[in-house]
Amino acid sequence: MENLNDVYNELIMEHSMNSYNKKKLDKCDLCKMGKNPNCGDEIEIELKLDGNKIQDIGFTGHGCAISQASTSIMIDTLKGKTIEEAREIIKTFIEMIKREITDEEELKKLEDAIAFRNISNMPARVKCALLAWHTIEDMLKEQNNNKQK
Repeated sequence: MENLNDVYNELIMEHSMNSYNKKKLDKCDLCKMGKNPNCGDEIEIELKLDGNKIQDIGFTGHGCAISQASTSIMIDTLKGKTIEEAREIIKTFIEMIKREITDEEELKKLEDAIAFRNISNMPARVKCALLAWHTIEDMLKEQNNNKQK
């Protein structure tokens, strides 16, 4: 039987090499650049909304396999979700990486993003895995703040 870690590693490699989510959107409602100065990863995330739902997300930029795969898998996980659902998933992912959540039921909502659960064992890669998640988290916070003005 295949080891679960092998399945996760294959998933990460597949997304880092063949990301169909790496694209510019025709028009975006929200967009934000995320940078990891430690290793030079740079991604721009573009988000298209349909009311309160995330209709599409694309990203451009460059970086290591972990940051590229994490961004692509994040897009698959968040596309089609409401902003509130997305916020909850983002929070869960970040808490999983920080080892604040280990409950299997709670982690199920992450879908394929659970592949990054062991990245906390590689401290140098944590920022790479979190880059896109922090970028979209900031993007949604800014959007929320602008709505409240």
